[in-house]
Amino acid sequence: MHGHLKNRTCCNFFLYKLVIAICSGIMAVTSVQAKRLSSPVAVFSGLDKITGRIVTFEIPIDGTYQFGTLQITPRVCYTSSEDEPPRTDGFVEVNEMSFTQNLRRIFTGWMFTDSPGLNAVEHPVYDVWLKDCKSVSDLLPAPSIIENR
Repeated sequence: MHGHLKNRTCCNFFLYKLVIAICSGIMAVTSVQAKRLSSPVAVFSGLDKITGRIVTFEIPIDGTYQFGTLQITPRVCYTSSEDEPPRTDGFVEVNEMSFTQNLRRIFTGWMFTDSPGLNAVEHPVYDVWLKDCKSVSDLLPAPSIIENR
């Protein structure tokens, strides 16, 4: 009986090691980071809380778009590859222009399309959120786009 118990313990130990090895392999495969594709155009939506009007606008990376008193500048915009679950995020800077034409930075950080409220622009009049990244703009540059030099 004692020998049977020893064989069973060895078998259990072997199965334990096998399960650990399989789990480690699965974790290694799933922890591979998805490939991020850099895009030259960021797509935003903006809400004017006074009028209730929502507009969508495209901004080239490192370009600046004037939305009300806000100047929005995307620095990078990433999307996942087509074979990965969709994920879009961008690093954005937002300045507010005062009546005296002074700029004040009100937001610097990452925006995520799947969690627009996670890092939102907090402003009493405007809401701005990232909608998408694109490789080509469908729109011609609007007059309110400011050239960065």
